[in-house]
Amino acid sequence: MPRIQTVFLFNLDGTLVDSVYQHVLAWRDALDQEKIHPSVRRIHRRIGRSGGLFTNLLLRETGLEISPERVERLRRLHAKVYARHRHEVRPLPGARELLNYLTETGVPWAIATSGRMETARLNLHALKVDPAVAEVLSGPTGHAHPAKLL
Repeated sequence: MPRIQTVFLFNLDGTLVDSVYQHVLAWRDALDQEKIHPSVRRIHRRIGRSGGLFTNLLLRETGLEISPERVERLRRLHAKVYARHRHEVRPLPGARELLNYLTETGVPWAIATSGRMETARLNLHALKVDPAVAEVLSGPTGHAHPAKLL
């Protein structure tokens, strides 16, 4: 009978690192720079979606123009502002120890994120995970990570 291999797949933001509010603040500041002023609550409930999906939903909800240029500008602004908050991002309790244990015992693991590597890399640094060593599932697909894995 074939042996079933256990593999762990972790979400990065809010599961391994405490970064959700830094993303909320970065999106709020990026949107403010574009003269878009949704409530922080509205931003917060969309965290976890890909940046493209996030901005498209928000712009559609506000009735503002959804041009690819505007979405890309917002994404870049978010990344720039998020980088200023990187020192506030911390691993959640036990996250680093769990990844170390899995590595030491030979259990494979990977990290999924709906974000792009430019922000994910900052969170991996806070977690002390080398993106070149870890399997990180990320990218500008326009979909959150479950869609990327299928």
